[in-house]
Amino acid sequence: MKFKNGLLIFFVTILLSSCNQEVIQCEIITTEGSIIVELYPEKAPITVENFLQYVDAELYNNTSFFRVCTPENEADREIKIQVIQAADLDEATTFPPIQLETTELTGINHLNGVISMARDKPHSATSSFFICINDQPELDYQGKRNPDEQGFGAFGKVIRGMDVVLKIQAQENTEQQLLKPVIIKTIKKINE
Repeated sequence: MKFKNGLLIFFVTILLSSCNQEVIQCEIITTEGSIIVELYPEKAPITVENFLQYVDAELYNNTSFFRVCTPENEADREIKIQVIQAADLDEATTFPPIQLETTELTGINHLNGVISMARDKPHSATSSFFICINDQPELDYQGKRNPDEQGFGAFGKVIRGMDVVLKIQAQENTEQQLLKPVIIKTIKKINE
C-alpha cells in the first residue's frame, strides 16, 4: 500500500510541476494580422533567450515574413516542408549564433504551429525564425530536411493566429520568396 501511495504522490508531483512550467507569450503584429506565440524557456532556454533578446532590442520591428514553403513550391524537393520564415537580419544587426537545442534535447517537435529557429549548419542560428504549417517531422532531430540530421531548434508554438500564418503562406511567391513580404510591425511580450 505504501508503494502505491508513494507512486501516486510521485505522479501527482510530476503532473503539477509540468503544469507550473513558465510560459512566455509574445504577440507578432503583422500587416496581415496578429499571431500569438507561447515560448518554453524551461525546455529551450538558449533559444528562447535568443529570440527575446531580439524582441527586447526591437530588432524584429519592421522586418518581414519573406519566405514560404508550400506543396507547390516544394514539389521538386525530395523532403518537402510547409513553413513561413521571417526576420533574416543582416550580420551587422544580429547577435552571435547560438547553440542548437535539438528536439531530442527539448522534446518540442515540429508540429503544426510550432515556432523554430532557421539555421544553416548546427550552432549557426541568429535572428531568422519560422512557423510550421502541419506537422513537419523532417525538421526534428534525425529528420532528413538538413543533411546533418540535427534538425532545428523549436522553442514555442502559435496559440492564436494560425489563420494569419495560413494567409501569409498563401501569398504570391517566386521560388519561395514572397513577391510582397508581409511586414512584422512589432513583436512584444504580452504576459509579463
